[in-house]
Amino acid sequence: MTAEVESARLEWEDAHRAVAEATHDASLRHQLEAVSNELRRRVGGTFTLRELVDEYARADAWVRDALAEDATPGWPRTLSLVEGAAFHLYSRGAVDYAP
Repeated sequence: MTAEVESARLEWEDAHRAVAEATHDASLRHQLEAVSNELRRRVGGTFTLRELVDEYARADAWVRDALAEDATPGWPRTLSLVEGAAFHLYSRGAVDYAP
C-alpha cells in the first residue's frame, strides 16, 4: 500500500470515529447517507483503494454539491467529517481492502 493510500485511510478512520461518537446526531447520519449514495454512484461496486483515493482527491466539489442539494442544516461545518466517514465506510468494499 502506498503512503498516499495509507494516509487517506487514516484520515477516513479519524473522521468515521468522530461521526460515530456523534451517533445521536440525525443530521450527521442523513449527511453521511447522502454522500455515501453519491460515492456509490461515482465509484460503482468494483474498485480498488487507489481508485477510491483518486476520487477522494476530487471529492470536495461534489460532496459540497451533494450536501447542498440535500439541504441538510449545518452541513458546511460537518462537510469534511462526513466526507471522510463516507469514504471510510465505502473503502471496506474495495477489492484490495485489508483491515
